Amino acid sequence: MGSQTQLRRLSVRLARDDGDLLAVQKLRWQVFAAEMGANIPVTGPSASGDSCIDSDPYDALCDHLLVVDEDGCAEDGGRDPLVVGTYRLLRESVARKASGFYSEGEFDLSRLAGATGGGELLELGRSCVLPAYRTSATISLLWRGIADYLALHDIGLMFGCASFPGIDPDAHAAALSYLHHVCLAPDYQRPAVLPGKGIALERLPRGSYDERRALVQLPPLIKGYLRAGARFGDGAFVDREFNTIDVCVVMPVELISERYAARFSVAA
Repeated sequence: MGSQTQLRRLSVRLARDDGDLLAVQKLRWQVFAAEMGANIPVTGPSASGDSCIDSDPYDALCDHLLVVDEDGCAEDGGRDPLVVGTYRLLRESVARKASGFYSEGEFDLSRLAGATGGGELLELGRSCVLPAYRTSATISLLWRGIADYLALHDIGLMFGCASFPGIDPDAHAAALSYLHHVCLAPDYQRPAVLPGKGIALERLPRGSYDERRALVQLPPLIKGYLRAGARFGDGAFVDREFNTIDVCVVMPVELISERYAARFSVAA
């Protein structure tokens, strides 16, 4: 990656129009399908190359957070934003007027309804960053954008799916077991994988694996959530379409660790 990428001018904002949304959908296809092997139907203006997109009906309901490379925009004459990172944000008030939350296709979220401290639920999803931009600067911008969104909409609790690569639970047995033994959300706010659609997090008995090593083996995004104070639902969902094993992240805003609360408080 090198210093050239690190010195680029990055900004964060919400998607403003269909052009922004299309840029997000192209980015998601590039990361999820081309890089990670998700079995996403090939769609797009020409259904080939970088014109392929990842889209679903939830895109129209959600707000989309963008990290934009401003220098990249300048290089192409400013016609299209060079979107290098994104999060999809779905508020409870919007979801309940439509088809609900995306995560409800994988997890029972009923215990979250009364666990927000009076604020609104916010579902985080479809998070991805281009490989060359996977730096602390990009991640910090995404979190700062989320921080502004939390304050604007009086969010009490964030949740969403985070993924392990591949669909073989045995490949992540220690890491999944660590989440079960150490990182479960309290019972009153603990989602559970839908009956018949998931697997148990506990793959190995406690004491039979090295917990420190298991922590290191967690995917970077999940480790980041843990550092911020997140806890996890019961069970995991094997998503064959996206070639991932999904766990449900639960993050009450009031319990975000002080270290990350300081980051969140910085204006984007």
